[in-house]
Amino acid sequence: MNKAQNNPKGILFILIGMGFFSIQDALIKFVYNDAALYELYFGRTIAALFLLISFLKFSNKKINLKTYYPLLTSIRVICFFFGFSFFYISLTYMSLAMANALFFCCPFFVSILAVIFLKEKVGIRRWLAIATGFLGVFIVLDPDFSNFDYMKLAPIACALCYAISMTITKITSDKDNVYTQMLHLYLGAIIISILFFIFTGKGQFNTFSDPTFQFIFREWFSNPGYSWPFIIAMGFISVLAFYFILNAYSIASPSVVSLYEYSLIVWAILTGYVLFDSVPTFKTLIGVSIIISAGVYIYLREKIRDQLIVSENPIR
Repeated sequence: MNKAQNNPKGILFILIGMGFFSIQDALIKFVYNDAALYELYFGRTIAALFLLISFLKFSNKKINLKTYYPLLTSIRVICFFFGFSFFYISLTYMSLAMANALFFCCPFFVSILAVIFLKEKVGIRRWLAIATGFLGVFIVLDPDFSNFDYMKLAPIACALCYAISMTITKITSDKDNVYTQMLHLYLGAIIISILFFIFTGKGQFNTFSDPTFQFIFREWFSNPGYSWPFIIAMGFISVLAFYFILNAYSIASPSVVSLYEYSLIVWAILTGYVLFDSVPTFKTLIGVSIIISAGVYIYLREKIRDQLIVSENPIR
C-alpha cells in the first residue's frame, strides 16, 4: 500500500498525537505551582527515554548514539531544550490556545531559515504568506506598545528555536536516523537539566514572588508526592504523541498529514475550555485563523512546487 492510500490512517494518527500533546500541555498548567521547570523537564524526559529504549529493545532496533554531525547535533539539542523551556514557561501565564497558536509561527521561521542556510527557493507568494502569518501573530499578541509584556514572546522564541532545530534535522537526517536523533534530544535534555539542578536545584535563586519566575527557580522536589505523578504522566504521554506522529509521517504523505498538525490549536481550545474554563477572545480567533491559513498555504505551495521545506518533518 502506497503512502497516498494510507493518508486517512496517517491523518487519524496525527489527530491522536496532537490530542496527546494538548493533554501534556494541560498537565504543565496543573503542576507548575508545585514543581521546578527543569525538575519537570528532567522527570518528563527520563520517562520518555525509558519508553523509547524499551521500544527499541522490544522491536530489535539498534541503539546507536553515533552522530556524523557532532557540532550541529549539539546545537540542535540546545535549541530544542531551551525552545521548549520557553514554551513550558509560557503555559504558566498564557492560555493553551494562545501559546499553541503563537508556536505555530514555526513554519514561517523554517521557510526563512531554509532560504538562508539550505539555499531553498521561496517565491513571492510564500513570502506574502509568511508576512500574513506574522500579521496573525501580531493580532494574537495584541500588543500595547506603551506597556508591552515581553513574556508574551516566549512561544515565539520557542518557535524560532524549534525552527533552527528542524533546519538542522533536515541536514543531519541523511546519516543520523530518527531514533538516534531522538536519543540525542532526550540525553541532552537530561544532561542540561542535571546541570541546572547542580547550580539552581536548591532554590537558592528563588527570590521572586511572580509564579512564573518561581516555576523557573523553585527548589527541586519541593512537593514530589503531588508533582511527580503528573511529571511521569507527561513523559508517557509525550512518547505516545511522538509515536503516533512519527508513524503518521512514515505511512502517509508528509505534505498531507502535516496540515492536520494545526488540529493541536483546536485541541488546545477544547482542553482549555473543559479544564480551565478558558475561552479565546474574538481577536485571538481572528489571529489564529490567519496563522493557520498562512501555514496551510505554505504547505500547499510546497506540494505544488515539490519543494518540501516545512512539511517534511513534524512540527512537534
